[in-house]
Amino acid sequence: MRRLLVALCLLTVAPGALPAFGQARNQLGPLCTTETTPADQMVDACTKIIALKVFKGEQLATVFFWRAVGWNKKGDYAKVIADATEAIRLQPSQAAYNLRGSAYYDKGDYDIAIADFDDALKLGPPSGIIFHNRGNAWRGKHDYAKAIADYDMSIKADPRSAFSFQNRGISKEALGDLDGALADINQAIRLDPSLPQPLINRTAIWRAKGDLDRAITDGSEAIRLAKEKPPVNIMTPPNSVLISGYIHRALAYEAKGDYAHAREDYRATLAIVASDAGSKANQATARVRLSLVTDATAPIPRDAPSPATQPAATPAPQQTGSAPTPSPAPAVRGTRMALIIGNGAYAHVKALPNPPNDARAVAKSLRDIGFSVSEGVDLDRAAMQKMTRDFLREAARAQVAVVYYAGHGVQVDGRNYLVPVDVALKPGANMTEAMIDMDTIMAGLDDQVRTNILIFDACRNNPMAQQVAAAGNNRGIEGTSGLAAPTSLGTGATLGAGTLIAFATAPGQVALDGEGANSPFSAALSRHIGTPGLEVQQMLTRVRAEVVSTTKNKQVPWSNSSLLGEVYLAEK
Repeated sequence: MRRLLVALCLLTVAPGALPAFGQARNQLGPLCTTETTPADQMVDACTKIIALKVFKGEQLATVFFWRAVGWNKKGDYAKVIADATEAIRLQPSQAAYNLRGSAYYDKGDYDIAIADFDDALKLGPPSGIIFHNRGNAWRGKHDYAKAIADYDMSIKADPRSAFSFQNRGISKEALGDLDGALADINQAIRLDPSLPQPLINRTAIWRAKGDLDRAITDGSEAIRLAKEKPPVNIMTPPNSVLISGYIHRALAYEAKGDYAHAREDYRATLAIVASDAGSKANQATARVRLSLVTDATAPIPRDAPSPATQPAATPAPQQTGSAPTPSPAPAVRGTRMALIIGNGAYAHVKALPNPPNDARAVAKSLRDIGFSVSEGVDLDRAAMQKMTRDFLREAARAQVAVVYYAGHGVQVDGRNYLVPVDVALKPGANMTEAMIDMDTIMAGLDDQVRTNILIFDACRNNPMAQQVAAAGNNRGIEGTSGLAAPTSLGTGATLGAGTLIAFATAPGQVALDGEGANSPFSAALSRHIGTPGLEVQQMLTRVRAEVVSTTKNKQVPWSNSSLLGEVYLAEK
């Protein structure tokens, strides 16, 4: 789920940076500049020293630096950045740039973090700590090759760096090298058996390999260690390790079908105060997954079969209107699953003739290449919500998840919503409650062992007309804005072993419904999605070219990808 910020010790600040104080100042100085001082006392002591207004230059920079350390212990990254910036202004140092870069990392601002780590490396001799932290930022950007190169440098500088072995293993796992990842994680555990973080990451590897019992065992030991001796490293976000331990074990329990223990762990995840972007993303996923397993009838707990086991490609019953058929039996590890919805028979906004046809065409194409498909057309809110929740629940045991939606889509306050056929879109506090939140779907799929492909054939314009658009063959509706660019890809969510989000049109543009039986986008998609040996991004490039040609440049499909390697929906 979440990549852990590895927090090694701060670079040493030059001794003697603070002058001798009088008796009162002697009491304040050590409290401010001692790494083990509790956060509140450290901040208070440094603040009082600053208030004396007797120190300048390097001495004052040192005090600002240590107050930034105190803020970092408290997880207040905005104040870390402010104080570290002041320290850099007064006296640039490797330590200050490293600390500020780590705070930007925790906020999810990876490019700024990398720039700070670059500056830190320019100021002094090569540092394994800074290489390690820069590797974390590259990993946050999903540039795993550069991350591995930096972890290599960190390990070269310190061959006993357990965290660098751990994070190099995480990067290898992201690239699909599970055996290489396991070797690095095992080395991290050998170097320091007291660390919970490598065990948490080994939990994810066991889950990816389908060995859920080992995953649960490692997760349990990681939680025990994190509770017994909470990480005190000042650059580890508060509570992040325990939150990560609970969410990983919860996902393992859920994949095994042990919903009772999964619920306990999801609740434990939500009960902890989160400070960093990754922990907040974990909690967003826990909130969705807890709702899913609370509503579900728990299956009999079982061991997952080998990832090599493939299910029979049997078509799922189509779901239409407000009475969907029961959800399919729990999926097995390695399943490729798809949720397909096409809404056109709108009661209160402009009806669309083609989304049901589009959904059927895409669903058939996916079934033909071995996907287990849940399909629904013209769904009201109750049916759409049930089908979506059933799919998210079963996706806990899927290896690849595809979500396709055709119909109206809107954006409210930066969040995207899919529109059921019974919704009357009128301004008001309850408008969003009548729709399906796309961010909830994304949070429910957030899991580093799964690849997610989300495809939306809906408008992305901002037609603020006073009346329903009665003319025109596009998927725009009144008084609403179309789908926004996704923000989750850069704010801490892992979004799987790679996630690709594709829209039928570019931001701010309309998606045509089409003159024939299908929209231009879905017609092209259904033709190319089943092409054997065609990598998914190459497939979308072909779709884009066909749509641009068919619509005479009126519609240009758009996508955003964090895929970690080549993904083939149809086997090579």
